[in-house]
Amino acid sequence: MALASALLQVMTDAVRKTARPMLRDFGEVSQLQVSRKGPGDFVTAADLKAEETLFELLTKARPGYGFLGEERGMVEGTDKSHTWIVDPIDGTTNFMHALPHFAITVGLERRAPDGSSEIVAGVTYNPVMNELFWAEKGKGCYLNDQRIRVSGRRDLSESLIATGLPFIGKSGHAQAIKDIHAVGQRVAGIRRLGSAALDFAWVAAGRYDAYYERNLKPWDVAAGILFVTEAGGRVTTIDNDGDPKTGASILASNTELHPQLRKVLQAS
Repeated sequence: MALASALLQVMTDAVRKTARPMLRDFGEVSQLQVSRKGPGDFVTAADLKAEETLFELLTKARPGYGFLGEERGMVEGTDKSHTWIVDPIDGTTNFMHALPHFAITVGLERRAPDGSSEIVAGVTYNPVMNELFWAEKGKGCYLNDQRIRVSGRRDLSESLIATGLPFIGKSGHAQAIKDIHAVGQRVAGIRRLGSAALDFAWVAAGRYDAYYERNLKPWDVAAGILFVTEAGGRVTTIDNDGDPKTGASILASNTELHPQLRKVLQAS
């Protein structure tokens, strides 16, 4: 991998090994054993197995690091300055319906002595498409072995925007409809494909011009924040204040469109 460090190799190996049995499960998706953890929010056997594999591989490679996963929550490490942030299958509903738009995503957060933190490395892998997005702080963003950049569009009316919609049992439906109404009148199109991790990656690759969503979680956004910034874009909260790493509200785009779209969303 071009410019990839030993750390990135650890992350890449982990997601690729995790993907192998996941692809077999995807091929037999109708036979998966499924449980519910909430209305409309399904956890498959593949999801649980994938997180267990990632936990084992990443903690073996970096034994002291903490681990924050969607399924198991926070596992404290002896090294308080580093935490893996993991979503084993981002796009679980797509996976369960045999839609090939889902990803394994891992970000590494580094915390400074003053309590501030930043994402310093990230990988997001769509195993069906064999697309590996990866980045390290200060080294650019890549799709497989090719460096990628955000789009250069400056006019909202020519822009393709990605977003997400809350599923059943989750709050924010009314606001999401308001956002779509406000944004949809000003852009070339809005897409909702069901994987926040890939939405970020596609903004970094210039496939989307921007992505926004409210009420996400840290594992949805960790790697993607780094991708977009390393690809020359900008990531903030929708509101004026806030840390995008929490996922509470996210806007990611190229630098030209960012203030225009943020103004629209703040007014919606």
